[in-house]
Amino acid sequence: MKILVVGSGGREHALAWKLAQSERIQMVYVAPGNGGTAADSRLKNVPITDPAWLAQFAIKENIGLTVVGPEVPLAAGIVNIFRDQGLKIFGPTKEAAQLESSKDFAKAFMKRHRIPTADYQTFSDVQAAHRYINLKGAPIVIKADGLAAGKGVVVALTIDEARSAVDMMLSDNKLGDAGARVVIEEFLNGEEASFIVMVDGKNVLPLATSQDHKRLKDNDEGPNTGGMGAYSPAPIVTPSLHARVMREIINPTVLGMMKDGIPFTGFLYAGLMIDARGNPRTLEFNCRMGDPETQPIMARLKTDLVGVMEHAVNGTLDAVELEWDRRTALGVVLAAGGYPDAPRKGDAISGIPDETPDCVTFHAGTELKDGQLVTSGGRVMCVVGLGDSVRIAQKHAYDTVDKIRFDGMQYRRDIGWRALKRPG
Repeated sequence: MKILVVGSGGREHALAWKLAQSERIQMVYVAPGNGGTAADSRLKNVPITDPAWLAQFAIKENIGLTVVGPEVPLAAGIVNIFRDQGLKIFGPTKEAAQLESSKDFAKAFMKRHRIPTADYQTFSDVQAAHRYINLKGAPIVIKADGLAAGKGVVVALTIDEARSAVDMMLSDNKLGDAGARVVIEEFLNGEEASFIVMVDGKNVLPLATSQDHKRLKDNDEGPNTGGMGAYSPAPIVTPSLHARVMREIINPTVLGMMKDGIPFTGFLYAGLMIDARGNPRTLEFNCRMGDPETQPIMARLKTDLVGVMEHAVNGTLDAVELEWDRRTALGVVLAAGGYPDAPRKGDAISGIPDETPDCVTFHAGTELKDGQLVTSGGRVMCVVGLGDSVRIAQKHAYDTVDKIRFDGMQYRRDIGWRALKRPG
C-alpha cells in the first residue's frame, strides 16, 4: 500500500515515520517533506504543494490513502478536491475546517452549541475594537480571525498593548487577510492542555493526552511561538477531566457539526484552559494534530497507524482500540536564530545521533542542500526522549539535544516543568 502525507513539518515527519513502520506499507510519500524525510529510505519527498496537482499525483501513483498534516491545504479545500476524484483522504472539508480557519466561525459555533469557551466579540472597525478594550480592560486576548501561522494571537497585559495589537492587525494590515477581522476575548487563567481526537464524521477516537509549551523562553517567558516542546501523557488531564472534556466539549462539537450540515472528519484538536477548580474551557480548535504534540504522541503509539487510518476514512473508528507505550515521551524543539520574528535560514546542522529506543529526532525546518543538512524554517527539529518518568524522558531528550549543533540554535531547558512540579 502507498500512502501520501501532505506537509513539511515535524508533525508530518512523525506521522510518516509512524505510518512507515507498518508491514503493509510499500512507500510513504511526503509532499513536500523536509531534510529528515529526504534522508529516510522508507519515505520519499514529492515536490508538490498544489492540492489539485497532489490529487493527480495520488491517482497516477495509485495512492491508497492520504493524510493531511497542516491547516493551509485543509483551508484551501484539499479534502474536497480529493473526494471529488474518488480518493481516500483523512481530514476535514474546507467547510468543516472553518473551525480553525476562522476564529469568528469557531466562537459563534461554540456559543450556538453551548461549548464552554471565553466570552468574546468580533470587530473589523478599529475604533469599535478600542472602545470594547476600554470597556473590558486588561489582560485581554486579541486574535486574528484567519490563519496567521501561529502569529495571530496576542495576550495583551495592558490596554495599550491590546490597542497596538488591534492596530497592527486592522490598521497596519500586518497579517493580511487573516487580520481583516479580529476576535477580542476575555483572558482565561489556568493551565493549558492539548486534547486531540480522531473523528470519522460520527465516531470519536481520543489520542493520548499532551501538553505544549508556547512561549519561547524558560519559565514561560518571551513571545508566543508555534510551540517549543511538548510531552505525553499530560498529568493534568485526569481520567475524570478526560471524561468531562469528552462530554462537554468534544462530543457536542462533533454532534454540532453534524447538526449544522458540515460533518467533521479528521484530527480535531481542542486547546484547553483548565482553571484552578478543574473546569475546562476551549481556547481554540485546530483541524489537525498539534505540532509539537504529534511528535511525542506518535513516539508512544504502538498500534499500527495504517489500520487506524483505514478505519478513520471508512467511518468505523468505533472498532479501534489504541495501544500506547506506558512511558512518557517528551519533545524539545530546536529553533533557528531569530525565531519567531525573523528566523535565520541556511545554517549547517551537525551532530544528530541515530534513532534509539529511547530517543528519536523529527525534522521540521530542514532541507538537504548540496548534500548538507541546513536550516530552512523557524522550528528546525524536535528531539523526543522516552522514559519511565517525565524526568527520565527529559534527560534522554536533552542528552541528544546537547550533541546537535547549528549557529543560532535556541531551545528551552525546562520542557515538562509543569508535570515535574505536580504532587505525586
